[in-house]
Amino acid sequence: MPSSPLSRRPRLRVPLGALLAAACLTGVVSAPADATASTDRDHDRALRKQLDDLVRSPGGPPGVIAVLRRDGDARVVRAGVADIASGRPISPDDHMRIASTAKAFSGAVALRLVDKGALRLSDTIGRRLPSLPKKWHAVTLRQLLNHTSGLPDYTRSPEFLRILTADPHHRFDSRRLLDYVAGEPLLFRPGSRYAYSNSDNIAVALMAEAVTGKRYEDLLRGLVYRPLGLRDTSLPQGYRLPEPYMHGYDVEPPNPPEDVSEALSASGVWASGGIVSTPADMTRFVRGYASGSLISPATLREQRRWVDGASEPAGPGRNAAGEAIFRYTTRCGVVLGHTGNFPGYTQLIAATPDGRRSLTFSLTTQVNKETKPELLAKLRKVEEDFVCSLLRD
Repeated sequence: MPSSPLSRRPRLRVPLGALLAAACLTGVVSAPADATASTDRDHDRALRKQLDDLVRSPGGPPGVIAVLRRDGDARVVRAGVADIASGRPISPDDHMRIASTAKAFSGAVALRLVDKGALRLSDTIGRRLPSLPKKWHAVTLRQLLNHTSGLPDYTRSPEFLRILTADPHHRFDSRRLLDYVAGEPLLFRPGSRYAYSNSDNIAVALMAEAVTGKRYEDLLRGLVYRPLGLRDTSLPQGYRLPEPYMHGYDVEPPNPPEDVSEALSASGVWASGGIVSTPADMTRFVRGYASGSLISPATLREQRRWVDGASEPAGPGRNAAGEAIFRYTTRCGVVLGHTGNFPGYTQLIAATPDGRRSLTFSLTTQVNKETKPELLAKLRKVEEDFVCSLLRD
């Protein structure tokens, strides 16, 4: 997400009695029982050292977990803890806020509806959502999905910020979030440039509801969760997280880390960042989503029409934007996926274009160019090294 109270440290600090333990928790490794196993262990030790370094960095996460999957071989590398108070290690089945990687889910819903003929990428706001401001009516679904719409970002609205600041647990009407910027013109002519906006995916979800007559949450279950076998993924309205979960922290030295896992209501981000999932489910999702298993080859080709633009925060290597997916061109090869950040959490999900190899990378603190630019630069290098490990023969 771009800079807003949903992508900056919430000023809700309360002292915690415990400080982060620096010890690393060894990752679970599943590797073939032959000569390659020793090489895999060597690679995992090197990767684990990089995660240790992230945990120990100023402002770094109390915990981090990476799930690397090659066909049927899954490797989990982790450092730090899921919960400072208990010292419990992070598990692939821990729940977490997936932040803006939720935008890939709204993309999956929209593109499945395109395949079914219910939507077209050329459909406009004026045709599908005529009650929205007339000055936005020329914006197309394609432009919403690749962030070239020009829609003003509702998370920057002074009124939205005032409400959120006064009551971080405020329950917003998720379907009226665009009302906060309804009086504003487009920022630029649709399709003329790239600008990441949380408003885009709210409009995508509303379009999906308009053409189906179904709630977005039900569309997620029927079109995404069920086909991909996602058992621990949901889109809540409140601020509570299901157990077990990896705790998210505001880390601002010299203060002790503050647990902000349940500091904000998910209703204020909805289709742009409100989904809760687990590393295990996100691995299943990105393998299916990046490979195009949910959509036809023709729609997949449309999804992969790239424009200049980076995810928020930027992913590893050189970034380019497609339809609710990003291409990350690293020194070792290309992966497709999405990133996200939210108070307490930073995410990367990525997979090879055939979906056979994937990486899910989750931090328990927020890292972006606004709050921690130096740590973000380090994180992107680490992510690229993990991609290289994933892609090596």
